[in-house]
Amino acid sequence: MPLFRGKKTPAHQLDHLDWRAYQERLRRQYLPTRRDRLHHRKYSGFVLVFVVLLLGVGYWVLAPGSREEKHVPARQATAPAAVDTGARIEKSDVQILLGSTPLVNLKEHVLQVTFDGRPYRVATSLNLDLQQYLLKRMDRVNSRYIGIVAMEPDTGRILTMAGFNKIDPQQDPCLTADYPAASLFKIVTAAAAVEEKGYGAGTRLKFNGYKHTLYKRQLTDKTNRYTNSISFKDSFAQSVNPVFGKIGALYLEPRALEVYGEAFGFNRSVNFELPWPTSRLAVDDDTYHRAEIASGFNRQTTLSPLHGAVIVSAVVNGGTPVEPTLVDRITDDAGKPVYETRPRFMEAAVSAHTAEVLRQLMTATVTSGTARKIFRGYRRSKVLSRLTLGGKTGSIFNRAHDARFDWYVGYANEKKGHEKMVVAVVVAHEEYIGIRAGQYARMAIEHYFKDYFARQKENGEDSSG
Repeated sequence: MPLFRGKKTPAHQLDHLDWRAYQERLRRQYLPTRRDRLHHRKYSGFVLVFVVLLLGVGYWVLAPGSREEKHVPARQATAPAAVDTGARIEKSDVQILLGSTPLVNLKEHVLQVTFDGRPYRVATSLNLDLQQYLLKRMDRVNSRYIGIVAMEPDTGRILTMAGFNKIDPQQDPCLTADYPAASLFKIVTAAAAVEEKGYGAGTRLKFNGYKHTLYKRQLTDKTNRYTNSISFKDSFAQSVNPVFGKIGALYLEPRALEVYGEAFGFNRSVNFELPWPTSRLAVDDDTYHRAEIASGFNRQTTLSPLHGAVIVSAVVNGGTPVEPTLVDRITDDAGKPVYETRPRFMEAAVSAHTAEVLRQLMTATVTSGTARKIFRGYRRSKVLSRLTLGGKTGSIFNRAHDARFDWYVGYANEKKGHEKMVVAVVVAHEEYIGIRAGQYARMAIEHYFKDYFARQKENGEDSSG
């Protein structure tokens, strides 16, 4: 049964949306699904061109006086609000005000910036205690790059943006989108399989050969006495390349990976207060290439840690990614607020049902999959035992084979409360493997929630019982 591309906003989320955003969310419910777009794109092109040309001719003949006004896209119709007039500014204008102000590894919650000769006070969303805790524990000896982003999935507020770059200390690893996504892209492939093929966590799949190789001979539906059978959940948790290669090469429509990749934020800009390069995804018609993309067995698909956190936010938010934000509030020299953040959401990437299946897959990754060793003993932990955990790992060498990229993205949701956090970590190990990405993620989760539970207890709000 086709699934809606959008989803109804739960009542508890309405406070996070302004009226326009709420109306836009309602409008999306009735838009065509991605399945419709995939199936009808190849038939609608010529019809669309003909209709556009016909309407264009009529437009130029009948309404010459209004051509310029109606042909300017809405985004370009008005200039950004000037930041030096004292008027309130938009999120997109904050980039202009901040200019080249470095915001990675901040040690202060509030910073002063000057624009056009006027001072402004910028209050960030950072949890400095968590940020300093992670910075002190970074392995700078064995790592070339480290990027750690922690974020509230329901608001987009960034709690930590901590990084280390041995090659170029001025470049922020948290925003760099040049790192191979590796097996993290299996999240996108899994989402497409659920939406387009109706897969569930228990769907049985078959593969031949080793789990972590991807040869052309493995991309076949032929079975023999050596064929392995595995559930969709376990193939994700164990990151089985031939299963996901077959999904991309044999079962999904050729353009599905690209469509769902864009839905999760690849090849598109996302509104943020700092310059943020776009994560790259390119899919061609070659069958083996689609298998490489679907399984993450390539270096062409790239990702930033910040984008990794946004992808996970869609899983936590029932299919809807949140826009990240680092700036809570900006005031001018008179103390007047010129900017205040509010939760903003991107278009729904998948349905709520698909997001639920993805959570099952990511939970299995922690309990029985590639992240099992990282979170060993979580049931006995005073902090982790009170959380629902889910994640995805990924690793791949660079082209020179002198650095191994190591990924972990995941979430931690309070079982008996509403507190949530998503985290994304990338580490480029050099000759020796130091602290792994998943270990940094566990550090961040345990430290943040240990402090959170302690504050709850002090305030008489402890829900552990």
